[in-house]
Amino acid sequence: MPSDMVHSQQPSVPIAPSSAEWWRGAVIYQIYPRSFQDSDGDGVGDLPGVLQRLDHIAALGADAVWISPFFKSPMKDFGYDVADYRQVDPLFGTLADFDAVLGKAHALGLRVMIDQVLSHTSDQHAWFQQSRASRDNPYADWYVWADARADGTPPNNWLSVFGGSAWTWDARRRQYYLHQFLAEQPDLNFHNPAVRAQLLDEVRFWCERGVDGFRFDACNHQFSDAQLRDNPPARAGEVVSTVSADNPYAMQRHLYDKSRPENLPFLEELRAVLDVHGAAAMGEVGDEDAPPIMAEYTASGRRLHMAYSFALVTRDGSAAHIRHEVERLTAALARTGGWGCWAFSNHDSERVATRWALPQADGTAGRPQPAQCRMLWALLSALPGSVCVYQGEELGLPQADVPFELLQDPYGKAFWPEFKGRDGCRTPMPWQRDAVHGGFTAAQAVPWLPMPAEHRALAVDVQAAQPDSMLRFASQWLAWRRTQPLLRSGGIRFHDHAAPPGVLLFERHAPIASAHDGAPADSPPSLLLAVNLSAAVQHVSLSAVADAAVWHDVTPACVHEAGLAPEPGAPSGVWVLPPWGIGVGLFVARGA
Repeated sequence: MPSDMVHSQQPSVPIAPSSAEWWRGAVIYQIYPRSFQDSDGDGVGDLPGVLQRLDHIAALGADAVWISPFFKSPMKDFGYDVADYRQVDPLFGTLADFDAVLGKAHALGLRVMIDQVLSHTSDQHAWFQQSRASRDNPYADWYVWADARADGTPPNNWLSVFGGSAWTWDARRRQYYLHQFLAEQPDLNFHNPAVRAQLLDEVRFWCERGVDGFRFDACNHQFSDAQLRDNPPARAGEVVSTVSADNPYAMQRHLYDKSRPENLPFLEELRAVLDVHGAAAMGEVGDEDAPPIMAEYTASGRRLHMAYSFALVTRDGSAAHIRHEVERLTAALARTGGWGCWAFSNHDSERVATRWALPQADGTAGRPQPAQCRMLWALLSALPGSVCVYQGEELGLPQADVPFELLQDPYGKAFWPEFKGRDGCRTPMPWQRDAVHGGFTAAQAVPWLPMPAEHRALAVDVQAAQPDSMLRFASQWLAWRRTQPLLRSGGIRFHDHAAPPGVLLFERHAPIASAHDGAPADSPPSLLLAVNLSAAVQHVSLSAVADAAVWHDVTPACVHEAGLAPEPGAPSGVWVLPPWGIGVGLFVARGA
């Protein structure tokens, strides 16, 4: 067995076809294929590379993989500009390569989710090429076209997420077309029934190929206002969290260009297709008031299975912020029976190890702390809902510093230096410390992005051989989590009154619906977790929470081995948490 696989503690088992709700509480590992593993020496990761490294993900203990786009594309946005929904781009391999990935993943007990970008295509897609040719061809109404205003300016004030107007003039049609992202990513016209029907066929194609689910990119951007009404300006002091403050997109309230109610019936049509094939759906929802939208999009059994939250992919990593966002989404989902999915990092955001590192005393940026990375891994997978972890998060990788001259991301180039783009979280995965390019690609190749030396020092082979490494902790924590059904499907209750600042104290309890035989809803055992998000020792009194309960400390062994468990010898009913410490207790109400 390769040295980078020896951390396995969870034997892989073939997929159980009857596990219809496998996604509920699942740990989903995001693969950004360009940067995962290159098999052919061109410096870009590919599907055969994914195949080569699936054992690592199974050994980690994930339930599923989410593979970012690998479809035919001119790569203006690195695959999120799709030119053919049914073809694999030669850069990544072939359909046969994808089938091999799917087969091996299933043999390892892993589900496979793939990205689908339905809101827009590439401007090189055959549909757009035909649509722009004239105003009267069969595809003329497949994209959002509009006449100029009398003075030649765009039809309204909508802005692109990536900067500038969301409208580009096309001289052939003498009209503007809408693109909420790059000009090379024209928006499809979801008001056209033929477009919706065709997109459902694209989803059906991959369902029939055997995928287990989809992550629908920018799914609240699918419909825009048919009347093309102007967005109002943002209110004074209003923060648009989906972009950085230097982006003009933050200066509007996005009432008409996204999150439109017309999207809901389409999501129901989509769910009907998914249900035929037993596939699950996760929707990416980027909005300033996302929880109500996420709740509607995941209304029990009617639309998407779960919605991906950006609320914790933020600069603010405080206990107060996390508690506020979790409570806010939990309350919204409770009204519809919906389901959420949490992430701390992804291919579009600064890695959490760097983003939430505490600043130094002089106010300069802090450096990632190994103990903090372990705590964040445990916290993420202890929150209610499902979990997405991003490749390299299990290694505690920090954000890479990519110089402007090596930058590939058009978003970063447009807003440099205030926003350095997304390349710093997309650098290649380090597999072998002593190999050229960290084992990502052939020694003579030039990787599409550089790999920093500090990443090679955290390579998989190094950490797999160290009993106290972040990778070992990550896999051992997930193995323990598998034994705790409350962490996969239980509810949550925060105990703010008993938690000192900097500490999250919360209970994962059985859902009310699981109470039986006339027992009170709070009778089944609950897990109590205390998580120290600070670099200081914290004292947590459990008497205010557990006075009426019989409780036992069940902090898992991996937390003790990492030196993060409550300190021994403390007074009864008190946890003394070390910096970044974690305590877990099991308690039952007296008389239950």
